[in-house]
Amino acid sequence: MTRLARALGTGLLVLTASANLFADTGSRLWATGGVTSIGGAAGGGLSPWALLGGYASDEEWGGTLTLSRAETDDYTLSVVGTGVTWNNRVELTLARQTLDLDSLVFTLKNGFGLEEDELVQDVFGLKVRLAGDALYSPWGQWSAGLLHKRNREFTVPDAIGAKDDSGTDIYVGGSKLFFAAVMDRNLLVNATVRGTKANQGGLLGFGGDRNDSYEAMFEGSVGLFVPRQWLVGTEYRQKPDNLGFATEDDWWDVFVAWVPDRRLSVTAALVNLGDVATLEDQRGAYLSLQIGRASCRERV
Repeated sequence: MTRLARALGTGLLVLTASANLFADTGSRLWATGGVTSIGGAAGGGLSPWALLGGYASDEEWGGTLTLSRAETDDYTLSVVGTGVTWNNRVELTLARQTLDLDSLVFTLKNGFGLEEDELVQDVFGLKVRLAGDALYSPWGQWSAGLLHKRNREFTVPDAIGAKDDSGTDIYVGGSKLFFAAVMDRNLLVNATVRGTKANQGGLLGFGGDRNDSYEAMFEGSVGLFVPRQWLVGTEYRQKPDNLGFATEDDWWDVFVAWVPDRRLSVTAALVNLGDVATLEDQRGAYLSLQIGRASCRERV
């Protein structure tokens, strides 16, 4: 926890200092841009939502920068990401994930003769709003997207049985904000179905000796605004189980997001990743910092 606080404290100073460059805030309503997931797409920490990142509305473009870090008993995941949104219709994202293997280093050395101490993955994302609006449409907002993931090193995934060093997740999600739904507080609900064969989100490759086909996985989240600057909720993400090397469990978290204005958001969570690559009961903390801006296009 000390390393987590120190690393993200430094990140907060950098991102806050950069906020002056992101002076325009956009015209969408407060906190309707979500935060940034570990895959780079706008959403919660674990899952993409139908909402698009930032606050760019019609006739506007927007951008976000994000720094995230999660620490469990035996692993540390760091994510740096950026995204661009156009016309509240299209979102393009890029993220780099770095997983420090920590305790798994000994397992890899003794069991496979490997000396790797980290895994790095790049994630390229595209999301398109298909229909609706999260606030005013009775059935909410619906979006479709893809996340193309590529391992920068395939030695470890290959050794434990992964079939490919790259893969593409495809998802469809719906988001709806219910006004004054719980004790006069606004309630945000999200549901996503993802087609994937990624192992541990792709960090351990794609497909495996147990399964090498795409499967549909459910992801959901619920958040309550208390008040509008604070969003408190929980997420759940179903995972495939492709590798005979180790059982893969589903992920879940309990989070709180602070959105003091449209330029900055800070998200903290308690995460439960279950068993990860033979190391049991991986629980820990997650912290994410995001800044953003939006700019109006000139009307002709």
